[in-house]
Amino acid sequence: MHSCLLVDHSTLVRKLERRIMEELGFRIVEAENGRQAIERCQAQMPSLVLLDWHMPVMNGLDCLKTLRAMTGGSAPKVMFCTTESVVASITKALDAGADEYVMKPFDAEIIRGKLQQLGMI
Repeated sequence: MHSCLLVDHSTLVRKLERRIMEELGFRIVEAENGRQAIERCQAQMPSLVLLDWHMPVMNGLDCLKTLRAMTGGSAPKVMFCTTESVVASITKALDAGADEYVMKPFDAEIIRGKLQQLGMI
């Protein structure tokens, strides 16, 4: 079973992501900011990270860069799930090591399609 780390400051968004990912058979861990996400990854590296961009404490881009620099940090697939729609920002995220990018609002069908592209389901 794949594990998925949900990283978003919004409890509501994490709840939606949890429902989608559990239906797809993923084991879920949550974090409400980038720093918590890094701590969770240090404790146990997930197979997949759904990552928001705009968060307090540590934003998604800094979290991604920190993750990719960690031992084992190149292993998880990382999918940004965010409202950040500026093309330059999307490019920045992909250049920093994101594997996919999904715009909010999203639904189960969109997530499923992206996960199929990533070979996760």
